[in-house]
Amino acid sequence: MFNTAGITQIATDRPDLYAFRISGKISDDAMEAMAEHMNAVFDAHTDKVDMLMIFDGFEGTEFGASWDWDVIKSRFRALSHVDRYVVVNAPGSADQMIDMLDSILPVQAETFDDVALAWQSLQARAIAA
Repeated sequence: MFNTAGITQIATDRPDLYAFRISGKISDDAMEAMAEHMNAVFDAHTDKVDMLMIFDGFEGTEFGASWDWDVIKSRFRALSHVDRYVVVNAPGSADQMIDMLDSILPVQAETFDDVALAWQSLQARAIAA
């Protein structure tokens, strides 16, 4: 299970679903570690995976955290390795951007304000790790 300052992986009952709780201010090191983790996931799976991102008390990212090469690489790889990208409590106006990108990207993107509805949409549940 992946766990770093501000990003905690949530165990699920689906081996192809990667769920994360994101809270606090996310550092450059945390973003890079998650990107490396997801790149390894993409390498290990022959089929696409789903992702669930639950923002809970999110305070943003350190300046420049999104410009790390592993972060950029994982975002581009996600386009061909992620089937569904579900976000709960998207920060700021990100929910509008995610909804717009859903219509132009090969990833099915959805936003929710309710965690239970997101889990239901994915036909999954959290389990004890």
